[in-house]
Amino acid sequence: MINTTTTTNLWPAELPLPEWKDTYDTVHRWTQIVGKIRLALTPQVNHWWNSTLYVTPRGLTTSSMYYDGRPLQIDFDFISNLLLIVTADNPTKSIALRSYSVAEFYHETMAALRSLGVPVTIWTTPVEVPDRTPFERDSKHKSYDPEYSQRFWRILSQANRVFSEFRSHFIGKVSPVHFFWGAFDLAITRFSGRSAPSHPGAPYCAPFVMTEAYSHEVSSCGFWPGGGPINEPIFYAYSYPEPQGFNEYHIQPKEAFYHSVMKEFVLPYNAVSTSNSPDRVLLSFLQSTYEAAATCAQWDRNVLERQQ
Repeated sequence: MINTTTTTNLWPAELPLPEWKDTYDTVHRWTQIVGKIRLALTPQVNHWWNSTLYVTPRGLTTSSMYYDGRPLQIDFDFISNLLLIVTADNPTKSIALRSYSVAEFYHETMAALRSLGVPVTIWTTPVEVPDRTPFERDSKHKSYDPEYSQRFWRILSQANRVFSEFRSHFIGKVSPVHFFWGAFDLAITRFSGRSAPSHPGAPYCAPFVMTEAYSHEVSSCGFWPGGGPINEPIFYAYSYPEPQGFNEYHIQPKEAFYHSVMKEFVLPYNAVSTSNSPDRVLLSFLQSTYEAAATCAQWDRNVLERQQ
């Protein structure tokens, strides 16, 4: 069981979006490059789960992939500020994470893979961002602040821990806790088991991607560092399709609210990090927003939930 008396020092005090936005935009595209490599080297899994990254004790990883039967893995190490490419039959290749452009990162990463006998090809246009400059031509995004990158990873690490506990109480279909490099968020999704109507699509993303991602009815939650109408890091929760009454459901904690533009429940990160019990506060948000989705959409909770 999770320790709901966890001290706040495990959670970074803050992650102010305006102060690290340039680093955020650069690292976002770096993760898209690595994520697209994983997408190219893995068989497709429902909802694009084969494309996601995972939290590690030092950063993010692709987990094991294969090229012509040879295993490899790519890791972001935000403690040592390195990108590590690990194979079973060659020395590890490392690339320093520093203030240099997305184009330079792309060319160094692909050259390192070729030197290891992995000449993979990816579609180089970024997704889910308004600036669609291909990676190999992107000299605009070139910032890297190790302090903020590590702070972001530390938040992901703690969120991953609490999300994993929340995940364990559901015995229906449930996603891994994984990092989506498209939106740059850590997420977990529960499924009712019922099909969903075709998704209307999302900006800067191909319609078929969203159709596959939301093929079935979901209750989803996660952590996002912010952007657009949200100028701060948040925890979020939504349901697709959104059932009647969902947006008016009473949720916890008191700092959480329904964002009419995002069409999601939102809990500011600072409400968690500054509380006396961050884990308990976050779990209350995850559970109450799930109950909002499951109750309003009449999920078969007796079948889907682990009985305590």
